[in-house]
Amino acid sequence: MFPPPKDQIDITAPEFETTPLVKPTGFREYDARWLFPQEINLMGIQALGFGLGNVLQELLDTGKTPAIVVGHDYRSYSQSIKLALINGLISAGVEVHDIGLALSPTAYFAQFDLDIPAVAMVTASHNENGWTGVKMGAARPLTFGPDEMNKLRDMVLTNKGVARDGGSYRFVPGMAERYKADLSARAPLSRKIKAVVACGNGTAGAFAPDVLSAIGVEVIPLHCDLDHSFPNHNPNPEDMAMLHALRDTVLAHQADIGFAFDGDGDRCGVVDNEGVEIFADKMGVLVARDLAGKHENAVFVADVKSTGLFATDPDLQAAGATAHYWKTGHSYMKRHTVETGALAGFEKSGHYFFNPPVGRGYDDGIVTAIAICDMLENAEGRSMADLRNSLPQVFSSPTMSPYCADTEKYEVVDRVVAHFEAMAAQGEELIGQKIRDLVTVNGVRVTVEDGTWGLVRASSNKPGLVVVVESPVSDENMHAMFAAIDGLLSSFEEVGEYDQKL
Repeated sequence: MFPPPKDQIDITAPEFETTPLVKPTGFREYDARWLFPQEINLMGIQALGFGLGNVLQELLDTGKTPAIVVGHDYRSYSQSIKLALINGLISAGVEVHDIGLALSPTAYFAQFDLDIPAVAMVTASHNENGWTGVKMGAARPLTFGPDEMNKLRDMVLTNKGVARDGGSYRFVPGMAERYKADLSARAPLSRKIKAVVACGNGTAGAFAPDVLSAIGVEVIPLHCDLDHSFPNHNPNPEDMAMLHALRDTVLAHQADIGFAFDGDGDRCGVVDNEGVEIFADKMGVLVARDLAGKHENAVFVADVKSTGLFATDPDLQAAGATAHYWKTGHSYMKRHTVETGALAGFEKSGHYFFNPPVGRGYDDGIVTAIAICDMLENAEGRSMADLRNSLPQVFSSPTMSPYCADTEKYEVVDRVVAHFEAMAAQGEELIGQKIRDLVTVNGVRVTVEDGTWGLVRASSNKPGLVVVVESPVSDENMHAMFAAIDGLLSSFEEVGEYDQKL
């Protein structure tokens, strides 16, 4: 169908217009992301769609034409990329339902609303301008994991897809309105809540303010106009630049809370009424407390980057709730939360996964914001800062990411894991304490005697590592743990500069 893809093509050469460019490292653990057009061209996107269509033929082998929901985020090139992807899907015999401009959760909702099994959302989420990508799934509410991504990678790079008749295209009007109506079809809030809604000029600006206003929130918009140049900062609720802008606006307007949404609207960050950033894992503990009071013996899942409070919080324990930790990554967490029947899963990055009756199992930043508003309504007049202050004190870092090439990051993490395993086996001390525990389900989370811990793992969506540290004892111990990890990483020539540091 297509010429075999190449991993490098000069963008000025005629071949760039006639041959698929697909850099293999763009196939990540649970989605796909490339720099456009340096790492993938439009013919490469067509080849991706053709490969995805062939994978769907295998995964959805029901005797019927496979059907898929397709949407795109607000980047200057996203619609062109979506149309190239659609072309490839149709060539593979797939029935395409195009919902237009969307959030990732809008596309997931459309799977249920239209009763369609598969989804492909063209988005680079919070990644900087120049990135594109696709989030895919074939079994709602789940998205692809490593097995499906490896199958897709092999299908595309070996050029072994088969062209099929029967593919078709239809545009689905009004899906954005149906999605908004679904989220707002509830009793309005009885508590007056003034919220700053920050969208970083990303796609969430066309959705979040409308939904929150519809349920009774007084919305103060911040960077909600769509602008694919992201003139203020990346739409990333873990980015301190975004959180500081949100903080300043909350304080200026004496708001009750601030919400920060990422580029494709599946994550939500929070700033309280005192302007304090509440990292998403601690916010998750507060939400879990609220849910545990309504659902007996609730079970929760947290990712390995998240605070230890999920396991130790006295309020959760008193409510009979239990929690365990799982692999970081929205696809891993979503699947594990659904398969274990947990009430909710929480990821430090701001992905929250609510199973029924709260949600449909997928991550939706607006659903998260609504759950937080409900928590405030149930808080008997206490402020967001009051709730934050009710948590046991811990000292936590933001998520930090030093550069490390996609081709090298996993090997570097293996060396880090081996380093700490050797330290533990030999009884060596870390920050002056014995190592109490090592969790290696996803990189390594090393914990010392007083509960201070540090995490190193490979980023799943860009070239880099992920570093998080926390101490239940002191800010000094948190900084000491970071210094120890940073000292180790700085000894590796493959590791570069951080995006942000303590």
